[in-house]
Amino acid sequence: MSVAIYLPNESKIQDWCGMLGDLMPDWQFHALQSVPDPDEVKYCVVWRPETGSMKRFPNLRAIVSIGAGIDHVLADRDLPDVPIIRTIGTDLTQRMKEYVALHVLRHHRGMPEIQAAQARAEWTPIVVPPATRRRVGVMGLGNLGAEAAKLLAAIGFETVGWSRSGRTVEGVKTYAGAQEFGAFLEGTEILVNLLPLTDETRGILNADTFNRLKRGACVINAARGPHMVDDDLLGALASGQIAAATLDVFHIEPLPSDHPFWGHPQITVTPHIASMIDAATGSRIIAKNLRTFEEAGTVADLADATRGY
Repeated sequence: MSVAIYLPNESKIQDWCGMLGDLMPDWQFHALQSVPDPDEVKYCVVWRPETGSMKRFPNLRAIVSIGAGIDHVLADRDLPDVPIIRTIGTDLTQRMKEYVALHVLRHHRGMPEIQAAQARAEWTPIVVPPATRRRVGVMGLGNLGAEAAKLLAAIGFETVGWSRSGRTVEGVKTYAGAQEFGAFLEGTEILVNLLPLTDETRGILNADTFNRLKRGACVINAARGPHMVDDDLLGALASGQIAAATLDVFHIEPLPSDHPFWGHPQITVTPHIASMIDAATGSRIIAKNLRTFEEAGTVADLADATRGY
């Protein structure tokens, strides 16, 4: 069984080939660019594949996304019509929960302001309400979003969640659909975005959304860069409607060195690390999914390309 692997960072491809090969010694793993026989390739394991790079495999059975999202796969305008498998696991969920909790608590307890005061050698006690009186909204209640929302509720935050279709999450008041989006945003002081990127959600972090939040709210985007309208965020920060933002994802990655986000005093930039997948963890998940799909023709983490996630 032959599998083609692609990542933009060519130096990492051999790491993935080696680890998957150790886990599945009866399968063959090759860098996508140097597959010896395209007819033998049955699966592609990819992150941000180049357009048209997979259409040369006539016997392809499925594509595996190295990550929970599939928007980077669907961006291939010549994508073969085969199932797409997401890579989701407890390690990835745990990492996202840690990232969300860390930055929600940072904004809740005023850490950016405290750090700025330290730089000025100023003793500036900041009094904040307890978490029970702070409303935190989570956009996107899939596997990652639901678990993050449950953790925030367990900490004590008044936690609300919004998704395209109705979801029930323990300890979380949930809203669904465009008709309830405004009610979800009303009174929210910290907004966390964990939505999948689709045509409907692209640009959802915009001036209209920001203006519906409580004045002085904070925004955390750990989903995808194109969810954010960059100029709208800068405008909302300048007006005071948004007090601060933590951004892990961007339209262009790595974030260009001249981008205004880097030096903005109210923005924390992290380099797409919220739920980073490492080769060791990812290989174990992908190996299991490949074997299951080969035997059963489906897996629990199969994506719906028509929905975009």
